Amino acid sequence: MRFRLLGKTGIRVSELALGTWALSGDACGPVEPHVQEDVIARALDMGISLVDTADVYGAGKMEVLLGRMLADRRDVVVVSKGGTDLATLPPRKRFEPAYLRSSVERSLKRLARDRIDVYLLHNPGLMTLARGEAFSALADMKKEGKIGCWGVSVGNVECGRSAIDGGAEVIELAYNLMRPSDLHRLAGDVMVRGTGVLARSTLGHGLLAGNWPKSREFPAGDHRAERWPPAVLAARINQLNALQFLVRGDVRSLRAAAVRFVLSNSIVSSAILGPRTVEQIEDLVREAGMGPIYLHDDDLMRIARALQGIGIEP
Repeated sequence: MRFRLLGKTGIRVSELALGTWALSGDACGPVEPHVQEDVIARALDMGISLVDTADVYGAGKMEVLLGRMLADRRDVVVVSKGGTDLATLPPRKRFEPAYLRSSVERSLKRLARDRIDVYLLHNPGLMTLARGEAFSALADMKKEGKIGCWGVSVGNVECGRSAIDGGAEVIELAYNLMRPSDLHRLAGDVMVRGTGVLARSTLGHGLLAGNWPKSREFPAGDHRAERWPPAVLAARINQLNALQFLVRGDVRSLRAAAVRFVLSNSIVSSAILGPRTVEQIEDLVREAGMGPIYLHDDDLMRIARALQGIGIEP
C-alpha cells in the first residue's frame, strides 16, 4: 500500500481508503454483520489506514463497530462526519455549534476514542458555510483535542470553495471518471491552501465497474433506484462506451481504470472505496496499479476529449 499526505495536516494516509456507507447497509441494502467485520479486517490487513464513516451510517452502528475493531489500531485514521439529525422525520441538517458539539461527543463515545482524527461537516448548504459558526465550533473542538483536524464533505464546487476559504483543512467530494469537473475547478484553491482531498464515489456508486446490463434493476431501499430511473441508467451505461479504450494492457477492467484515474491526480490524498464484500475490496486493491504512473498522460488527455464528446465537463 502506498501513502500520501493529507494536505498540510501532517497526517499520512493510505492512498486507498475504506468507505463504510454501502457497508453499513444504508445505501444499497443490508450487509450481514460478519461480512462487515470481514471487509474491515481485510482492508486493514492489506494496509488501508484510513476509514471513512459518519454518525448516521447504520444510525450510529457503523461507528460502534469501528470502535470495537479499531480499539488496538491507533495507527488507523478515522474520518467521521456529522450534522444530520435522525431524531426527526424526515431527518434534517443541523450545524449549529451546540448540536455539532453533542454530535462529536456521541461519535467519540461510539468510536471509543479520545479524539476523532478528521471530522467533517456532512454535506452542509452554502448558507450554513457562509455563516461560519460551524467552522468556529470545529476549530474550538480542535483546540480542545476532541478532533485532530476538520473539514467539510461537499456536494458542489461552490460549497467546496466556501469550505476552503473558511479554513477547512480537508474536503471530501465526488470525483471519478464520469464526474471529474468539481475537483478540477477547485484544484487551484486546493493547491494554494494545501487542503487535503478525500475523493468519494470513486466507482460512481458501482456504475464505473462497467459490468451492469442496461436492464439492471435495484431493489427497494437502494439509493440508486431513485438516482437512476431506467432510461437514465441505460443512457449512463451507454456513455461508458466512450471510456472503454482505457481497458488494455495491465488495466484489465473499467473498474481498474476508474480507480487509477482518481489516483493519477496528485492533489487527491486518498480515494475512498465502498466495497460490500471481501472479494470486492481485494479486487480493487489488486487492480489499483503501481504509482506514480497510474494512467499515462496521453490517456488522461484522451479522457477529457471523450467526456466532452458525450456531454460531460472534464
